[in-house]
Amino acid sequence: MDYIKVSKAAEKWGISTRRVRLLCAEGKVPGVIRKGNLYMIPANALKPLDGRRTRAGLLAEIDVKRERLSEMRPLTAGEVKRLQNEFMIEFTYNSTAIEGNTLTLKETAMVLEGVTIDQKPLKDHLEAVGHRDAFLYIEDIAKKEVPLSEFVIKNIHSLVLMDKPEDKGVFRRIPVHIMGAYTEPVQPYLIEPKLTELLAVDEERKAHMNAIERIARFHLEFEGIHPFIDGNGRTGRLIMNLDLIRCGLPPINVKFTDRRRYYDAFDAYYRDNDASPMTDLVAEYVNERLDMYLEILSE
Repeated sequence: MDYIKVSKAAEKWGISTRRVRLLCAEGKVPGVIRKGNLYMIPANALKPLDGRRTRAGLLAEIDVKRERLSEMRPLTAGEVKRLQNEFMIEFTYNSTAIEGNTLTLKETAMVLEGVTIDQKPLKDHLEAVGHRDAFLYIEDIAKKEVPLSEFVIKNIHSLVLMDKPEDKGVFRRIPVHIMGAYTEPVQPYLIEPKLTELLAVDEERKAHMNAIERIARFHLEFEGIHPFIDGNGRTGRLIMNLDLIRCGLPPINVKFTDRRRYYDAFDAYYRDNDASPMTDLVAEYVNERLDMYLEILSE
């Protein structure tokens, strides 16, 4: 894990060093290490949502940035490929790490280049390759007029779970319990009707709900159904990125270091019926990636 100083974080986030220290002191920056009066901040830490800025303001800001991005000169094919590859490696590392994969970021990059990592399980290698292939699949269908369906979801899961041939692309047939969760996944016989209902409701929401709010809520509800015996989290985050891309927004990479906040967002929804923590998390990641692309294109 690489760390940066308060001054570097202030420069990166475009805020004062005093504001960064305050955010660290309030526990709003995950993974911070304090040494006396010094704060060491994870280099990949996201800028916390400014409590003085409303959620509606952030979502409106994202809409403006999306329009600005669409009006700027396109990247070359080589530039696009380079950025996509870097994102795919980081996304694969973080999404699989959240689910217990032991490969480091560097090892993940090596595995995706075809290198075998000594003393690391074959399962971890296959999870990385499967996730990479699933991401390439959603990138491909994002360009086409293929609606999200049970068929598409099963295809994504089949790639994600390439290390478990008997379970990939197959709805679970037994009840499951998620330790510590505030909701119980639906019984097996309800998976198909509940998923069909969720897909229909999601289509209705497109007419009246902000895209990021809708996508965050779909993710929460998809994971609540928990349709597969394994791989639900990775599949759900891939579906989320498929939807973001189709909405003209950049895909996001929920960091392993943010996993506690990510899990807490599920608790807030199923305990308090509050989808805003997940909406905030998705919005912050989207906003950060939009800023990155706008900065690149402005150079």
